[in-house]
Order: sequence, then structure tokens, then C-alpha cells
Amino acid sequence: MRSDPRTTTEPGEPARSLEVEITLDVEADTTAPDWRALAEVAVVSDPETRELDARYYDTADFALGRAGFALRRRTGGPDAGWHLKGPRQGAGRVELGWPLGDGEEIPAAVLSEVGRLTSDALRPIARVRNRRIAVEMRDDAGGVVAEFLDDHVQTRDETTGSERSWREWEIELGPAAPEDAERFLGAVADLARGAGARPASSESKIGRALGR
Repeated sequence: MRSDPRTTTEPGEPARSLEVEITLDVEADTTAPDWRALAEVAVVSDPETRELDARYYDTADFALGRAGFALRRRTGGPDAGWHLKGPRQGAGRVELGWPLGDGEEIPAAVLSEVGRLTSDALRPIARVRNRRIAVEMRDDAGGVVAEFLDDHVQTRDETTGSERSWREWEIELGPAAPEDAERFLGAVADLARGAGARPASSESKIGRALGR
């Protein structure tokens, strides 16, 4: 789910979206709160399970990561494809997306976009597998205010062989999110903390996979 619909301005151009979310760490047995306690949420959808498998790429000296970007190829879920996430700005990040295409080779269009950031060769740096349980929070009119993502994550650092696993919650704004997104996300975080959640130990899954 994205706060802005994915759109393309020209054929062959990447889809562009703004992802606004918060991430919280939780224990294996933490139970999610009733999101209907939020004034903006009238209905909570039935959960949907998604099996996600992402491979991340960067240069030998992590030029993309150092600049705040992350490149991945992800299968599973409604937005399977190639994604280039930009640096975080507050709670949001701009994301470019391309179709999966044939095979696992990085498509020319993706390489062209990455070429604006670095001319060095790319290599696999991590694999992130995630069993995601997704729930939509909807308002009285049926609009999606936010999506609650309960993530059970397993990762492998391809540069060191280190493996890690954890559980986290992501709450991502939807198209019907309130205008005062900061206040709404604050209320979401308060409700989640009351259920036992705590601030995430890393800004991103790829960062945590690499021990950052």
C-alpha cells in the first residue's frame, strides 16, 4: 500500500510512489492491538499472508547504501518487481518500481537509473525472506487509511554469511490516510507500544540484515 497511487508519466518510465510508514520491533508472541481504537479506523480487514523473497544489490563499497538508497528484486505480494528506494525524509521514502521481467538479471532500465548514482558494478549483498501478514485499516467509507504489516523476517548477509531473524510491525499509510499524517502515525505508535511494541533497532530490513 502507498500513500500515493503508483503512476507513470511516459511508457517505459518507472512507477513512482511515496511510502510513508513507521516500523516497530515486537517479540514472537506479541499480540496486535485492536486498530479500531483509532478514531479514523472503522473496519479492519481479514488478514492476508504473503511470502516475500527479496535480493538486495549494491556496489563493493556500498555506494547506494551510503547515499541512502536500496535496490532490490522482490517476488511475492502485490508489488513484486524491482524497487529502488530513496533516502528517508521524515517517515517517508520515494520508491521507483519496475516489473520483474525475465530471469534475475538486473534490467537495463534499472541499471540506467542506478547509473545516475554510481557507475560501479553491482553485486548481491543480502537476501531477505519475509512471511508477512497484512491487514487493512479502513474508514467508514471503505477507504484504506493504513496497512498493518506483521513481518516475520529471515535474512542472510551475502558478504559475510551471517543470518538473522526477527519480527517487526510496519504501519504504512494508505490512499485514505488523514491529512495530519504525523498525528495519526503518533496515535498508531502509542497504541502499538501499549501492546508491547518498541522502536525498531534499525531503519530498514536491509540495514538490519547487514548488521547496521
